[in-house]
Amino acid sequence: MNRVAYNLEVIHTALVEQKYCFKKNPRHYFEVPLLKPRWGAPIHIYRLERVISAFGYVPLSLKMFYKIVGSCNFAWDYDSNDVIPWEGADPIQISPITDLLAEAKEIEPDEDPVGLPVSADYYHKDNISGGPPYSVELTAKPQVDSLFLYEEHETTFVNYLRITMENCGFSRAHEISELPGFMNYYKKVKPLLKFI
Repeated sequence: MNRVAYNLEVIHTALVEQKYCFKKNPRHYFEVPLLKPRWGAPIHIYRLERVISAFGYVPLSLKMFYKIVGSCNFAWDYDSNDVIPWEGADPIQISPITDLLAEAKEIEPDEDPVGLPVSADYYHKDNISGGPPYSVELTAKPQVDSLFLYEEHETTFVNYLRITMENCGFSRAHEISELPGFMNYYKKVKPLLKFI
């Protein structure tokens, strides 16, 4: 997770230099492109575990993300500029722990599998109606990691982070490699990142 935090800093800096359209005046924490962990993160994680205790366990990977990384939202701000240059790229977005805590209180007992929604899907990020949010699966027993539900790679949360870092912040980079500017950005940023 320390490497994820480092990589997100590098990616954010490169995207700012590229004039990527982040939210300019965020009014809510979930709109902030990169939000460091706050002093209350352990308390919020404890509260989250209590809220979802009837459904399962929060995997250690997600708890460590919130303790070490914080949250991020690299989605293009389509309200400021509706021309999204790398449409379908699926920029990384992991909602703040405070937002997740509010969402966890809405979990229905009959959901299967039960997951904690941490990110919009790539259609929603592109301002197109899409499917369910990407969610970290709750586990029946304490586990280090769990499935990252509703995301096309059908993998775990940690491996999703690996894929996203491998693609310089965009999990679907393979879909946009031909789009103008992306490969220049990729070639510039990739050598600066730490392998996860």
